[in-house]
Amino acid sequence: MAEKTPANTDEMRLQKKVRERVAGAKNPEGDAALRALHKRLKRVQRKRRKQAIRLKHAMGNKAGKAEKTEKAEKAEKPAAPAAG
Repeated sequence: MAEKTPANTDEMRLQKKVRERVAGAKNPEGDAALRALHKRLKRVQRKRRKQAIRLKHAMGNKAGKAEKTEKAEKAEKPAAPAAG
């Protein structure tokens, strides 16, 4: 069985194909193959965005709390006095 390629490389490959087809096409709107490629690209992009949102929601408040505590710690630490 073939190895799965990361979604990132799939998306990049599709973007490259679409760009090449659009550049070389006389009538990009009428090209059915180009339309199909573009639809596949959009599908991959939607899937990536959905997964990112799912991950963010799955983490819950953990990510938000970590960022807030780091900012609070930086604000609490006084700046070192300048040597003069």
